[in-house]
Amino acid sequence: MGEKVVADGFDLVDRQKYRHKLHECLAGLGRLLEEKKFDRPKNLMGLEIELNLAGADGMPKMMNAEVLERIASRDFQTELGMFNLEVNIVPHRLGGRVLDQLAEELRTGLGYAHRKAAEVDAGIVMIGILPTLGQGDLVHANLSDVDRYELLNEQIVTARGEPFRLDIEGVERLVCNSESIVPESACTSVQLHLQVTPGRFADVWNAAQAVAGVQIAVGANAPFLFGRELWRESRPPLFLQATDTRPPELIAQGVRPRTWFGEKWVDSAYELFEENLRYFPALLPICDEEEPLRVLDEGGVPQLKELVLHNGTVYRWNRPVYGIADGVPHLRVENRVLPAGPTVTDVIANAAFYYGLVRALAEDTRPVWRRMSFADAEANFDTACRYGIDAELVWPRAGRGSGTQKVPAVKLVRDELLPLAAAGLDAWGVEAADRDRYLGVIEERCRRKVNGASWQVETYHRALEAGLGREAALAAMTRRYGELMHLGEPVHLWGVGFPGRG
Repeated sequence: MGEKVVADGFDLVDRQKYRHKLHECLAGLGRLLEEKKFDRPKNLMGLEIELNLAGADGMPKMMNAEVLERIASRDFQTELGMFNLEVNIVPHRLGGRVLDQLAEELRTGLGYAHRKAAEVDAGIVMIGILPTLGQGDLVHANLSDVDRYELLNEQIVTARGEPFRLDIEGVERLVCNSESIVPESACTSVQLHLQVTPGRFADVWNAAQAVAGVQIAVGANAPFLFGRELWRESRPPLFLQATDTRPPELIAQGVRPRTWFGEKWVDSAYELFEENLRYFPALLPICDEEEPLRVLDEGGVPQLKELVLHNGTVYRWNRPVYGIADGVPHLRVENRVLPAGPTVTDVIANAAFYYGLVRALAEDTRPVWRRMSFADAEANFDTACRYGIDAELVWPRAGRGSGTQKVPAVKLVRDELLPLAAAGLDAWGVEAADRDRYLGVIEERCRRKVNGASWQVETYHRALEAGLGREAALAAMTRRYGELMHLGEPVHLWGVGFPGRG
């Protein structure tokens, strides 16, 4: 009709152009894989942790801009909510004393950030979901003042076309609506990166998917949201619902959610990127000037910016990542399963367990993903999120036999998976002292059946029994958590209750 039609803030032509560019990028990725242009093995790992800001009273503080200004370090960045920060640790080579080195770097960085936050009466809390967050905290007005967050919120809200409905039934039930994606900011996570060669990618990704439920069982740390006791790890259902572009009708049709476990084991990284294009419409159809196929024809390495941007709007728990370092492309598996906290020691123990276990399973001559179904892996993830350290998981039977069995997570970890993780860390060349120290933390959690979530729940109920109301009990528990977090002893050594209160 001669009019420029605009949909969702972008021209319709922009969306067509972006889809075309995405397919060009995918073809470019295919050529890079065929021509074996990817980096050689370097055993590189990376670590990111999302953090909360809270006051001395345990309540959230909406002031990440002020805190970041004082921190003044590129290692710290904004996150979605004004009460969020993220710290990034530079890539390290797996081996030697890397675990202790990472722990020291994190303690130094977080300690510095905590001191700077204190200058504006705030502090750092490393926890899966800040228990004192209320519905009134997670509103559009508390979205970080960053253009990309505003644009992402606008596009997801428009794609959905109606308020987001949160409905999580655990120990208690939470039902509420949100006009924005800001409730997703309650989910503060640890992201573990592992650079892999294309030939190893599928084995590492499959192994990571297989152990996602185990990671949650031993590492759960998010049992509360909006004053309700929900799942032992409430981040996954919250993240799914807070970013869900599907109205009920599309859910009923089986349309896939953007927060996605996946649906099958894979044979290559290419499959995952291709699935992202096939199943998920673009949220941010922003095109770069690069012509990826021409860059390849001229002997260069394309940035594939459209593919990278689109990939970042599909929230897989184990995400494929394409990157370039020193002009050479590489692939990474980004493990996004774990909650933040409780302490630096706990975070590094979780990382040691993951990197060791994935190495061992990826090199197993009888891969676990050939002996259990993908549906079982997904069910394990759901079960572990619901029950945490008390979960029972499906796992292949030991020995040469076939079939699976249901086994308590703590027994599975202690009897079978910790020895595998130890062998995997040995294969990485990690020092025995580091290996034993950090895997020992996981063993003690299993022996005592204590993790961050169980400590939070038990301490909260002790506070209720001491006569505190629900909100006061959550605040008291959060304050005590913060004290113990900064003291640094791993969570299995934390006493339950409050000094002087029992």
